[in-house]
Amino acid sequence: MSYPTPPGWYPDTSAPGLERWWDGTAWTAHTRAPAAPVPAPVPAPAPQRGGSARAVALVAAGAVVVGAVVTGAVLLTRNDDPEAPTAHASPKPARSSTGRPSPDGTPAKQDPNVLVDQLNGITLPIPDGWERIEHPLEEALTMRTAQDEGYLCPTNRSAVCDHGAVTIRTATRTDLTTPEEIAKKDIVEAADLAYEEDLIGRSLHGGIMSHRQLSAGAVSVAGRTGYQVRWRVVTGKGPGGYVQTLVFPSPNGSESPVIVRYAFDAGHDGPPLALMDTLTKGIRPIGAEATDGGVGSAVEHTP
Repeated sequence: MSYPTPPGWYPDTSAPGLERWWDGTAWTAHTRAPAAPVPAPVPAPAPQRGGSARAVALVAAGAVVVGAVVTGAVLLTRNDDPEAPTAHASPKPARSSTGRPSPDGTPAKQDPNVLVDQLNGITLPIPDGWERIEHPLEEALTMRTAQDEGYLCPTNRSAVCDHGAVTIRTATRTDLTTPEEIAKKDIVEAADLAYEEDLIGRSLHGGIMSHRQLSAGAVSVAGRTGYQVRWRVVTGKGPGGYVQTLVFPSPNGSESPVIVRYAFDAGHDGPPLALMDTLTKGIRPIGAEATDGGVGSAVEHTP
């Protein structure tokens, strides 16, 4: 009889030197540096005759140097992306890996219809035709329109852009305290990452030429009062898009600010703008069942 691996921090085999949070059924996007171990006391060396103690120390030091060289060689030659194309693979823009085994090596079980944020205590419905991804450069839970619906970016034909994406993260490294303050500041970064430059500095849409605020106001999310800001951005190439930042206190008791970013391409290929509101209404505390209204159940929204 097998027992499920309990939630916790485990070594991330695809990112050496980091630990990743396992929520009991699936890996999340949350990572951290491992806690520093408590050093064990070093026993005093036994008395040695003549130069034997120095010889032992030199041999041990040599072993450490050799070990460091071997370790460095392994790290330099290791490919951290399990799905990165090999020398024989057909060249195409790389996409993020979506799967890792569980800490005990068994396949991870994930509900394809729900994005679960164990740390912030919320779930978000995954729309039909969307998929969960793990972004190697961003510590955020992410879902996007299906991989086979991606397209070559307007100003970088070696990269693939998505028609729609939603990310969940915890607000850190900020002295702002209210959802309104955080949302009004975060919308700038959200727009820049979606349509100005990506995480590695590539301009995929020709940059943002202008933006217009469509709405801003209080919104109730998962039983908490939050705030959202929505922009329409015009880009140098392509149809531009819609960007929204939603901020609300976590319902898990920590009250830490949760940030949900939406980025939808404009034009007929992009997701319908109403889907942003539908997804916001579908955010629920973990363990809470959907009301009779489902994902589209009533949520207060003050323009």
